[in-house]
Amino acid sequence: MEALLDAIYSPADLKRLSYAQMARLAEEIRAFLIQTLAKTGGHLGPNLGVVELTLAMHYVFNTPKDKFLFDVSHQAYTHKLLTGRREQFGTIRQPGGLNGFMLRTESEHDCYGAGHAGTALSAALGMAVARDLAGGDEHVVAVAGDAAFTNGISFEALNNIAEQTRRLIVVLNDNEWSIDRNVGAIARYFHRIVTNERYQNLHSSAQRIVQRLGGKTAVNVMKRAEEAAKSILWPSVLFEEFGLEYFGPIDGHNLPLLIETFKFLKNAERPVLLHVLTQKGRGFQPAMDLTKKFHGLGPYDPETGKTKSAGQTYSEAFANTLVELANKDERVVAITAAMPNGTALDLFRPHHPKRYFDVGIAEEHAVIFAAGMATRGFRPVCAIYSTFLQRAFDPIVHDVALQDLPVLFCMDRAGLSGDDGPTHHGLFDIAYLRSIPAMTLMAPKDEDELADMMKTALDLPGPSAIRYPRGAVAGVTRKPEPQSIPVGKAQILADGSDVAVLGLGAMMPLAEELAARLDCDGYSAALINPRFVKPLDREMLAKYARRVAAFVTFEDHVKTGGFGSAVVETLEEMDLHVPVVRIGWPDQFIEHGKVDALRRKHGVSVEEAWAQLQPLLVPRKHRTLAAS
Repeated sequence: MEALLDAIYSPADLKRLSYAQMARLAEEIRAFLIQTLAKTGGHLGPNLGVVELTLAMHYVFNTPKDKFLFDVSHQAYTHKLLTGRREQFGTIRQPGGLNGFMLRTESEHDCYGAGHAGTALSAALGMAVARDLAGGDEHVVAVAGDAAFTNGISFEALNNIAEQTRRLIVVLNDNEWSIDRNVGAIARYFHRIVTNERYQNLHSSAQRIVQRLGGKTAVNVMKRAEEAAKSILWPSVLFEEFGLEYFGPIDGHNLPLLIETFKFLKNAERPVLLHVLTQKGRGFQPAMDLTKKFHGLGPYDPETGKTKSAGQTYSEAFANTLVELANKDERVVAITAAMPNGTALDLFRPHHPKRYFDVGIAEEHAVIFAAGMATRGFRPVCAIYSTFLQRAFDPIVHDVALQDLPVLFCMDRAGLSGDDGPTHHGLFDIAYLRSIPAMTLMAPKDEDELADMMKTALDLPGPSAIRYPRGAVAGVTRKPEPQSIPVGKAQILADGSDVAVLGLGAMMPLAEELAARLDCDGYSAALINPRFVKPLDREMLAKYARRVAAFVTFEDHVKTGGFGSAVVETLEEMDLHVPVVRIGWPDQFIEHGKVDALRRKHGVSVEEAWAQLQPLLVPRKHRTLAAS
């Protein structure tokens, strides 16, 4: 039997299929995703859960005229397959290939790019209001997972939708998960809706009517059943208090029901919210059994779901050290924003469950919550990805630093995040943190130094931050216990008189390679582990500024406002005029791809440093003659 998926080149091809053919297509898409992502890696679980939902949306609506927004957009793989990108799909998350998220520059069907949660409703409302002002008639559909409603931005949008437009469709994709299981009052509220027995019985009857009759009449019957149920169960429903007409919950894998419901909702005369129940990882048992693992992962065995072990990661080293420190200090508490697995705090939770807090996708709240705890003598540790901590910049300034509170920010995924691309690269944290008064900012070269920096930070009276990369640790032997290190003091690994090479954090291997190359070519290279971005070791800089021809700085960060910039500024303040070769990322958003390839492409390399150094160095024979 010929595969239906092979004949789908645009959403128009989908509209010619029967319901039975679409059900078959859904299974083909799942098989295609499982086999393809086994080679490339990607967000498998979320995409297996929204296959029918995405098919129904494209069957009823017409992109690119109609606008689809997916909150986070890591669940848009089926959307990509249906909009002309099937033949390219094997390149997803690969260098030069398809992005793992929606991207406006990739397709006219991607009306809005995103990689962080909580953005879809606000952007969709903006598009709907723009349509109203322009006199357009297109539909705007925003798909947001239940986890997105733990994010404050979603509620800021909900507060405005009914006031500003009469036509907007919000789909609540409810699978009880973000990366980890959802937490908090909103998650409990959704759970009460979908587990009440009387409500479920009414929905079963309504769904049978829709399937048998179809069309507006049947959905009206379903709507009346829902209203009756709600009047029995709750005096008010959250979304209707915001002015959205609520429909659901309905089975997100029942294609006929989804299609008939969307046909009805197209004609709604007020903003509507459709509550859809889906199963994350549907169709692949390993993804259903290991939901957290299969949210997003690297290549795996398509039969068993097994992946290769990468060894201990920096995230795990952080979490294990935090357990050690918390064992000795009952003031230490751990806070995550819906990322216990990604930050490895799920390793901390069993040891100190009462001192572990997952606040949901709410980074701003996490920071202010930490500030409140710090005022009462606790030592909060906020483990948040570098790219997500960007969202909490004002609370870091206003609530933590301004009050000089001892909150420690541990920034996972600092630096390039490879296959996830520009929404997830942590390339801006040095620039946005080093400008804040009272902040201490560190970067460890290995897991042992990470432990020492955590101990140092927890002894400080004010705010601090540690940045460390995604992936495997350096593989050094840990000391028996973490030890405090002198604040603002660099580590001199090798002395030298011609060039001072500074490798910040995980960039130390490049610094070592350059220093070795200089030594082989007859130059005396000082190799320095800066450890601190703020405060910088001014004494060290002054010492080498008086003897070397140039400094070289390596950093996994944009050069603009980064570590190299801090070195230049500090030398200028001390009236020391020595050239600084800054090696870091250029002033642009870096695409997705393999880290080594991207470094070569963008000049984050020893070769680039060597090329920039050459005009600044005096050849060895000239130095020898001058000395004689």
